Amino acid sequence: MIVIDAQKLSASRPNRPLFTDISLTLSEGDRVGIVGLNGCGKSTLLRILSGEYSPDNGVVHRGRGARIGILAQQPVLPAGTVRDAVGEDWRGEAMLDKLGMSGLLDAQTHELSGGQQKRVALAQLLVNEWDALILDEPTNHLDLDAISYLEEWLAQYRGGLLLVTHDRHVLDRVTNKVLEIDRGSAYMHIPTSKTAGSGYAAYLAGRIEREERAATAEQVRKNLARTELAWLRRGAPARTTKPKARMDAAKELVSRKADAPARQGELGLSLGSQRLGSKGIELQGIAFSWPASEKSAEHEVLHAFDYTLEPGDRLGIVGPNGAGKSTLLDLIAGRLKPTGGRIEVGSTVKIGYYDQLGRELNLSQTVREAVMGDKGNPSVEDINLMKRFWFDGDSQFAPLSTLSGGERRRLQLLLTLIEQPNVLMLDEPTNDLDLDTLRALEEYLDDWPGIVVVVSHDRVFLDRTVIDVLALDGEGGTRQVVGGIAGWLQQRGKQTTNQNAPKLKSAPAIDSVQSTKVKPAKSPSTLRRLLGQTEKTLAQATEKLQKLERELSAVGSDHVELARVSAELALAQQSVDAAEEHWLTIAAEAESQGITSTQ
Repeated sequence: MIVIDAQKLSASRPNRPLFTDISLTLSEGDRVGIVGLNGCGKSTLLRILSGEYSPDNGVVHRGRGARIGILAQQPVLPAGTVRDAVGEDWRGEAMLDKLGMSGLLDAQTHELSGGQQKRVALAQLLVNEWDALILDEPTNHLDLDAISYLEEWLAQYRGGLLLVTHDRHVLDRVTNKVLEIDRGSAYMHIPTSKTAGSGYAAYLAGRIEREERAATAEQVRKNLARTELAWLRRGAPARTTKPKARMDAAKELVSRKADAPARQGELGLSLGSQRLGSKGIELQGIAFSWPASEKSAEHEVLHAFDYTLEPGDRLGIVGPNGAGKSTLLDLIAGRLKPTGGRIEVGSTVKIGYYDQLGRELNLSQTVREAVMGDKGNPSVEDINLMKRFWFDGDSQFAPLSTLSGGERRRLQLLLTLIEQPNVLMLDEPTNDLDLDTLRALEEYLDDWPGIVVVVSHDRVFLDRTVIDVLALDGEGGTRQVVGGIAGWLQQRGKQTTNQNAPKLKSAPAIDSVQSTKVKPAKSPSTLRRLLGQTEKTLAQATEKLQKLERELSAVGSDHVELARVSAELALAQQSVDAAEEHWLTIAAEAESQGITSTQ
């Protein structure tokens, strides 16, 4: 059954076209991911398809009596309690528990944070029956447990699904088609036998093929243009006999240019950083409790623990919602003071904090005004910097209120890096950033010399950016996990099927879905990148192990210090072992395709 049929849709925003001539048919069983650069119109398209916005041109038809559930990027909840919002029966409470909201059943909806409101709105949808779902960034503000549950739920869902997300794991696991918006046009990517049923894999393959075709076509045009230019430049007697139509065609061919790229150049994240000395940040027996209030007793968030951040460290902090991940970042950054223990910060440390909510932005300002700050006029460096962050031309004069959520996040990243920090605190950095920006950020962090501390729900981003993992259990406890994010997920059993997922009418069992989904083979370019990353991770883990070995040899007879270094050495050895195992796996797959070490 066709649920939504849209034909020749066009949309724009002030002084800026978004897309033209987009057609899309959504039937039961279609799970369509929508991707594209920040500001290309993905959320606008969802709002048009849901009936919230009217297109500039085109028409949308919805199936007679079709029940369509909508999760907006910033949902609005009815007044009342969280329990009221989702319904009083057990299904609502169970869904809230799965999404990490069971402790706030009696809270008033207007008292919730933006992330909490989105989780309640998602729970509202999942407890009801719909012919189609329209979801805008549903994984934002969910922890890894909740995202895993949502993936399993959507894998069983038999209605139509339209999904905007930048979570690559979700796109690969859930979608069977991907609609890409690129420079105002739309491209539908449907899996073939080579992409093994994954809409995300089909998108990657289709995008590469389209770019290769464009490059080939441009080379052909250049070759023809050289020939025609030589023909035009022949002597005057010959020109008098040349047909005017061919002369016009030749001039047009010579003057024609290739399509402009969607963005000029690579994202220019390398703004430098201040030198970081030998001492980073030491957490010594730190603990934190929120004080008692009229509504609640004192709440201990973190039990006392020690941790040392040294130059080159890449730490991921994981745990359920409410476990204290952002609180720990605030403690390290000095925004909060520990209620126990102390934090020692090296004299050369300069912290850049890219937080979950982002810097406070004055939405009446333009991009130029936000970047140049108190200066009377932007400098040449300011203008070039904006271009490096893909704010060029008219976009520099755009009021921040007209920017998409992803464009604002990219501006916030610019304002963080412009201070040239040597310690980066990243709290949910992947929220709202498009796929190209995420890849650029991952590559930038590969070679960044300072300390990186990441809180994220994005498994791919964590796997590519962190080496060590500190897990918070939600009850105040912390522990270091070996093997990176993959090791943590394996320990928590995240590879197993969630047996508590709600069953939908006519939905296939999870086992049957998984048995028909074959993981696509990695492309040579992907294997080369992964091989380089695993080699670098192994080198960093080995360097840390060797440093501890030298430290151990210099300890002497101090038994307390000897015990501490020995314990850290054991963890470091486990990290090296895990890194070696990961490298061996990637190296074996690379060797099977004739790809050798990148070093």
